[in-house]
Amino acid sequence: MFIKNDQVIYSFKPENKPVAEVENGSIITFQTCDCFANQIISSEQSIDSLDWNRVNPATGPVFIRGAEPGDSLKVSILKIKLANSGVMAAIPGFGVLGKRVEKASIKIIPINENVAYFNDLLLTVKPMIGVIGVAPKEGEFPCGTPGKHGGNLDTNLVCEGNEIILPVNVPGALLALGDIHARMGDGEVWVTGIETAAEVTVKVEVLKNFKVSEPVIINDDIVAFLASADTLDEAVEKATQYGVDVLTDLGLDLNEAGMLLSAVGDLQISQVVDPLKTARLVMPRWILTKYGLKIE
Repeated sequence: MFIKNDQVIYSFKPENKPVAEVENGSIITFQTCDCFANQIISSEQSIDSLDWNRVNPATGPVFIRGAEPGDSLKVSILKIKLANSGVMAAIPGFGVLGKRVEKASIKIIPINENVAYFNDLLLTVKPMIGVIGVAPKEGEFPCGTPGKHGGNLDTNLVCEGNEIILPVNVPGALLALGDIHARMGDGEVWVTGIETAAEVTVKVEVLKNFKVSEPVIINDDIVAFLASADTLDEAVEKATQYGVDVLTDLGLDLNEAGMLLSAVGDLQISQVVDPLKTARLVMPRWILTKYGLKIE
């Protein structure tokens, strides 16, 4: 299944009409625009020329047959094929130090054979998905905002070889994704990574026996619990609470769970520049498996 980038949404909501239906276990390729909807073609272009209503498009949504509210949707990221150029921007008022940016500027970043060319620096690409999510149970969330449904998580772990698990809130889940980065530093401090169009191939699987309240990212080595909130402190607290709850559900008491997290859990920043901030608590998967965690 191939979903073209002329089929996009700008917000996640249960009323979105699916552009395709697939069976559980299907492999899908999403053709995506960059976060500016491919509007930038030159470094001489003015930021003011952009249609800001078209920022952060997500290709989709796709209806996954068999996905029902209360299930979880596992999305395995098989391949991210990047376009041959990316774009970065500095925008007054945006980013951690946006108040110091007096004049907007745009930078085109050539990409060739897994290398991004930033002036005379050759940066190895680390492709990742910025926006990936499903419809919420109710309400509407712009694609630029992260939340329990996913959305603009801007988390480096959403990359090839990893799997993201999202809560299913409506029949079919309504999966959409976009905002690919050739690479992005944790935090995305200047508001853009190396933004680029791409083709993203994923496998979708419905999980009936593993419930998540917010996005979870896994691979053979780690389990990462994501949380978004108004402030970074609140996001950190939510991610920690998420990890503690999983451990206590597995049989540890509160103090044992907290001490274990202090010994082996890593709190990491995903992004600090979106309307909500996102943090993650990363734990070794083998420890959770030893205590009986089954992801199925």
